Amino acid sequence: MRGSSQWRGRRSPFDSADRPMTFCFAAHPRRLVIAVALLLVTPVALAAGVPTSFTAGGVEYGAKGTLQYDVNRFGDDAGRFEDADDWRRQELYLFARKKGSFELTAGYDFEAETWGDAYLKLETAAGDFRGGQQKTLVGWEDYGYGTSSTIYLERSAAENAFYQGRRVGLEWTWNKLKNWRFALAGYSGPDLEDENEGTTFAGRVVHTPIADDTRVLHLGASASRERRDDGIARFRARPNAALTDVRLVDTGRMASDAIDRVGLEAAWRDGPLLLQAEYLVGHNDAPSGRPDFDGRGWYALASWALTGETRPYANAVFGNLKPTRDAGAVDVQLRYADLDLDDGVIRGGRQRDWTLGANWYWGKHLKLQANYVWLRTERAGVTLDPEIFEARVQVAF
Repeated sequence: MRGSSQWRGRRSPFDSADRPMTFCFAAHPRRLVIAVALLLVTPVALAAGVPTSFTAGGVEYGAKGTLQYDVNRFGDDAGRFEDADDWRRQELYLFARKKGSFELTAGYDFEAETWGDAYLKLETAAGDFRGGQQKTLVGWEDYGYGTSSTIYLERSAAENAFYQGRRVGLEWTWNKLKNWRFALAGYSGPDLEDENEGTTFAGRVVHTPIADDTRVLHLGASASRERRDDGIARFRARPNAALTDVRLVDTGRMASDAIDRVGLEAAWRDGPLLLQAEYLVGHNDAPSGRPDFDGRGWYALASWALTGETRPYANAVFGNLKPTRDAGAVDVQLRYADLDLDDGVIRGGRQRDWTLGANWYWGKHLKLQANYVWLRTERAGVTLDPEIFEARVQVAF
């Protein structure tokens, strides 16, 4: 069985055949118009000076939020996907913080109906201690990048498959040694959704031998071990589109004594140029008599700011471009990603994709994104190669 795109005029890097194209932008035009109107009005109000925080007694109190409305369009003769446009995120965080002392924050995504980060962080001479629900350490795109500062609409397939998500626990971070950043964490019990019961221990180290206003060399490594109370492991990934629940690669449920994750990451920034790559491994240590499993994936991307800005770097992660002109900032990027979930008798499949993207940043709050994805998956003798167009309107404050 072979799926092919319905879009003419484009050639997939995996297939030289021309493909017919059909495309309708708005599956729900009224809802789309209302959402876009809200997303365009909000940054204007923020630019006009609507406050999002205030300070009293040396403590800052405020709110942070991210609104994202997405459009996903699929070219796929196999008919496995439905076009969609809907809210991706409706996140709201409330916080109280005192620089050099503490931060108390709690967030909720009203679209997903799930809790985000909810923790108390204490800043001490011995490092920063953060207790509560927080992101786990393995997976740079997920752990480091906030939802409002992702370079693409969706993180790579390897991140989607191997990232553990948020857990409740304690994290220690230390960055007192120049050009180094260390983190250790332990998590136990269920998350705030009363799911994922178990324990995890994780570590992370980042070295930046070059770090100035123009150039940054980032090198990192991380590892973790998870023991789930339900004794189940599963690795799977969406096809670079979040508005579908379809997974074309999936190991299925595997009996598990422990799940090991390892990540390696590197990036080079030089002015408007950013080169970034990450390699992730997910290992399932199965009970005696059951097969172990090793899955792996990686991506490499190049991003260029056409308007000349340099992507900021802080706390071992790159942020959104900050426009230097009234017309805003524009960047373009290309990413190749490869995820392999085939190992021995477990045939979860392989997913490869090229993603071409462009972002426009207007002021501090509005970001428009567009991605075009050429995808190929191979699983159990079935090859599918859909193409995906994605667009997002984002407001963050």
